[in-house]
Amino acid sequence: MSAEPSRADDAERALLAERILAEQEERRRLAELLHDGPVQHLSAIAQILDAALSALRAGEGERADEILARGLELSRDAARELRALGEDLEPKALRELGFAAAVAALARRYSSRHDVEMSVDVEHGDALGEHAQTALYQILREAVDQAVRRGAPSRIEVSLRATAAGGAELVVSDDGPPERRSAVLEVLAERAATLNARFSSEVRYPRGSTVRVELPPSAARR
Repeated sequence: MSAEPSRADDAERALLAERILAEQEERRRLAELLHDGPVQHLSAIAQILDAALSALRAGEGERADEILARGLELSRDAARELRALGEDLEPKALRELGFAAAVAALARRYSSRHDVEMSVDVEHGDALGEHAQTALYQILREAVDQAVRRGAPSRIEVSLRATAAGGAELVVSDDGPPERRSAVLEVLAERAATLNARFSSEVRYPRGSTVRVELPPSAARR
């Protein structure tokens, strides 16, 4: 007579199923990002090069210069997006600097590139487990990136604090146009689900959005 599966076995199988689902969702998300970003840029670059070649053959050197300048700009955009995807897969700064320092460096980059003031209070992040740090960093980076993409916020506030139950709560707020694309929030919610975290979002009109991720104690230590 076979023995009943132990609770530990059930928990291990549930965790394995959760990780497999999370990996599938992450692969789907990365495929979409590659298709909508670098792949589209590379297709456009190919068309631009073809147009520049035609201009050169027609003796239109000045027009060819203008077309190639646009192609160079697109190639740089594609390179930046590929670097961002690589950083998303393996946050080098997080591994080398720790959570708080990596987030501070991220904030400096966004502040300088997009003329946005960023307030960061995430010292508690260094006390979290490695998996929790990586997932929260990616959620935070994605939330900030989307805030910048959808408009022109003047200020973004990021905080990470311990909860009374022993978990952690990440809050990212901005004063830009409200997020109306459900797909963006779904991506953030999917990332939070890999931690068994509670995800919520709030819109303030006419301007402002807040996303909140609350980790349970077990996820915060993982």
